[in-house]
Amino acid sequence: QVQLVESGGGLVQAGGSLRLSCAASGRTFSRYAMGWFRQAPGKEREFVAAISWSGGNTVYADSVKGRFTISRDNAKNTVYLQMNSLKPEDTAVYYCAADRTYYRAGYYSVNDYDYGYWGQGTQVTISS
Repeated sequence: QVQLVESGGGLVQAGGSLRLSCAASGRTFSRYAMGWFRQAPGKEREFVAAISWSGGNTVYADSVKGRFTISRDNAKNTVYLQMNSLKPEDTAVYYCAADRTYYRAGYYSVNDYDYGYWGQGTQVTISS
């Protein structure tokens, strides 16, 4: 079992930066691929970024590529999402999630149905 708690959300102006953190409990955190998703009001949840269990492989949605960076520190059981050059359209609740697949080299998923554990979300609001 993995429990996830996000933090770091807030209100910033367009062009600003935020770093989201997702703290995981559960001794096997380091063996799961992790992802970030977001859901804006009135919209479906969408993929943002994912990282393999080792951190060696990452993937990003086109809308955030070049602005967001996903990383992880397995010693601290934490995954991060560094968000730069923020835009009003980045406003959403951001969720971190742990994939169902255990200890698969180089693996990550962009599909929310592949993720079995979810945090409660953290609100990110970007003002224009």
